[in-house]
Amino acid sequence: MIVGESMSLIDNEKLRAAAVMSDPFEYLVVPGLIQGDALQAVLRDFPQMDGPGSVPLAALNYGPVFRELVEALRGPDVASLLSEKFSTDLGGRPTMVTVRGHCRARDGQIHTDSMDKIVTVLLYLNPSWEEDGGRLRLLRRPGDIEDFAVEVPPDEGTMLAFKCSDNAWHGHKSFEGERRAIQLNWVTDERYVRREQRRHKVSSFFKRLGLAT
Repeated sequence: MIVGESMSLIDNEKLRAAAVMSDPFEYLVVPGLIQGDALQAVLRDFPQMDGPGSVPLAALNYGPVFRELVEALRGPDVASLLSEKFSTDLGGRPTMVTVRGHCRARDGQIHTDSMDKIVTVLLYLNPSWEEDGGRLRLLRRPGDIEDFAVEVPPDEGTMLAFKCSDNAWHGHKSFEGERRAIQLNWVTDERYVRREQRRHKVSSFFKRLGLAT
């Protein structure tokens, strides 16, 4: 099934209408960016992922609707909207996509993204999220998971986008189980993409062997 013209995967009007918040750093949240039949089609074509960790898109097998979603996320419309939202030009910048299917109890540690990343997008592809853990928190300081400005449940086509900065601290309380997400980054340099793809490839190999820390 190709979605094509009969079904739009991404609701760009919702993204256009989303307000950029500045506490504790620049971000926006778009609940239900994809929904209904489009969301169900994406879930059917989501890659089979049995292990933890983020996996580069190139290392995965997935169906045509999932591919169409990724292409739309990386496309000029989303880049243009986020460029306007975050007052930064993403046009022509390299992109990197990783996918996560499962979460380990030790995942979600407080961190900031690499300064080689310009904007991070997380698109969550789970059912309605009832768990206390696994809800991404945008934090006011690095040492306290409870000092957060907003908590984003990773459910039902919700998008979180934020501008990467040295104070963009985020993390979540412990959760173990299925937690599906696409992460898209616009980055400063194509060399960073190649380096990260190699790193993820090695890390995924050792995780499959059960040797990763």
